[in-house]
Amino acid sequence: RTLSSSHSKMSTPEAAAAADPAIAELTDQIAKLGVSIAEAKQAKKPKEEWDPLLKEMLALKVEYKAKTGQEYGPKKEEKKPKGNDSQEASDKNKEKRAKKAAEKAAKEEKKRKQREERERIQREKLEKLKSAANEDWSHVFGDAPMIQSATKSEEGVNRWTRIEALSKEMEGKKVLVRGFLHTARGVGKGAFVLIRSSLYTVQCVAFESKDIPSAMIKYMNGVPVESIVDVYGTLTVPANPVEGATQSQVEVQVEKFHCVHKATAAMPFQMEDACRPDLVKETDVGAYDHEANASAEGGRVGQETRLDHRWIDLRTPANQSIFRVQSMVCTLFREYLLSQNFMEIHTPKLLSGASEGGADVFTLDYFGKPACLSMSPQLHKQMAAACGGFERVFEIGPVFRAENSNTRRHLCEFTGLDLEMAIVEHYDEVLDVLGDLFVYIFDGLTEKCGQEIQRVKEQHGFEDLKYLKKTLKIDYATGCKLLREAGVDQGDYDDLSTENEKKLGDIVREKYDTDFFIMDKYPLDVRPFYTMPDPNNPKLSNSYDVFIRGQEILSGAQRVHEPELIEERARAWGIEVETIASYVDSFRNGALPHGGGGIGLERVVMLYLGLPNIRKSSMFPRDPRRISP
Repeated sequence: RTLSSSHSKMSTPEAAAAADPAIAELTDQIAKLGVSIAEAKQAKKPKEEWDPLLKEMLALKVEYKAKTGQEYGPKKEEKKPKGNDSQEASDKNKEKRAKKAAEKAAKEEKKRKQREERERIQREKLEKLKSAANEDWSHVFGDAPMIQSATKSEEGVNRWTRIEALSKEMEGKKVLVRGFLHTARGVGKGAFVLIRSSLYTVQCVAFESKDIPSAMIKYMNGVPVESIVDVYGTLTVPANPVEGATQSQVEVQVEKFHCVHKATAAMPFQMEDACRPDLVKETDVGAYDHEANASAEGGRVGQETRLDHRWIDLRTPANQSIFRVQSMVCTLFREYLLSQNFMEIHTPKLLSGASEGGADVFTLDYFGKPACLSMSPQLHKQMAAACGGFERVFEIGPVFRAENSNTRRHLCEFTGLDLEMAIVEHYDEVLDVLGDLFVYIFDGLTEKCGQEIQRVKEQHGFEDLKYLKKTLKIDYATGCKLLREAGVDQGDYDDLSTENEKKLGDIVREKYDTDFFIMDKYPLDVRPFYTMPDPNNPKLSNSYDVFIRGQEILSGAQRVHEPELIEERARAWGIEVETIASYVDSFRNGALPHGGGGIGLERVVMLYLGLPNIRKSSMFPRDPRRISP
């Protein structure tokens, strides 16, 4: 008989072991493995530690069955048959158990394969990381060498594409862009960065691949915001527009990413906060409280905090737009006047006396002599136009006012847009030029700065300026009458307060459908000494102001060109004639009748864009409390 048949009737492993030493050794191994597995389970060790023992024990049990012809363990008692029904039920149970066993085995096999696949992927990843660590990726990402003009490529600046020029028509093209790193966020094994240049932004995307190491993704997500970066890649058109980017129809699939200059200082505020729309519309008149404006609510940034770090604040789309509008105002001002035979001049800002005879001047020592900063180019532009024979002149330059006025519309230094022109018979000739000049400026801004105006609206909402092609002109008495009809106490010879000017602006808008108008014939007592008196009413003058949204943006007049009358008017103002002797003497050798005006650039921009504070339209404002940065 064979070994298996000889042991077929043995009921226990012990009996089989007693008959055969080989079986005894096998039984002993199975028992020891069982004890080790039981102890591991009792100690709640992870399955990974005792699973190999289990597999070894199961293999030994299979060997035991092959040698003995029976399962390892106590022999199960045979159940007595209970008829055909019981037999059929038993067969069905066997089928179910067999099916469950097969399903369990299949699941185990699936898990085994998945585990092996994970292990394979992990090995490949580790190998890839090891390889990437040893490879030099500086040509793909990293900090770029400092630009010291050491080399110059053949293409030069043409290697770079301006962000504003990126469009879907360029799909598939390789582009190199430079800008501020506006935002960076990591998503899984990818990086999404937003690059900003002036008003424009574009999204750049990179995902880990054989050409993009994971270290590059980590680097892109780790570069400090507001650093200057160069991004090279392929321009693609995404399935959906990119929210938050001006170039929303395209994005750059990054192939190279280098930091040109890293932002090392902590940001005093976040750009996202600095770009938030205004919560409420502030008033544009009244006092300005520096302390109250140091902070703001709703995640916004206070005006004083912005000004303390103006070089960062200027980067917001709204501020970029405000100062592009300001630049365009100067351009249009110059364009129009040049077309009308005006000539640009440049007058001194160091004077031996006050420009307009007032006390609100910044004094200084001029080599042992008292001097001051010019509070107006008035006297010199008169000398040039009326006495020097240039006839029509203009200047764009700084103006200094030592007025301790902490308001929303006053500055100690601002940019003056001044003009002076000879007149033939009436100062209306000047008013006609002024009216046409501003219409030219307003039309030009609408035509050339539409995008900038829209960006300002997004943060500082305002209504478009209303103006007439033929500028409205009313006299001072009419303005006072309109105020009285509205219930405002205003005398014909009393100076207009800021509040009454605003009220008059509202009345004119309602009555004439315009935010822009000219008002002339002001009382003589409220105008400078060189203003020509009205020949028909000695209490009035041939002077005028220009208004936008109820606030004065230009003050002007026909000037006195007779030396004796200039001296008389100067004495009436308490000005020592000796301090303006050179000015008066310039009219003794013949002078053309003339007139002109001075415009505050910052106030024009402020009111045109509906801004609540002149500090928003001054790049680096100077007021009684601020002289830096």
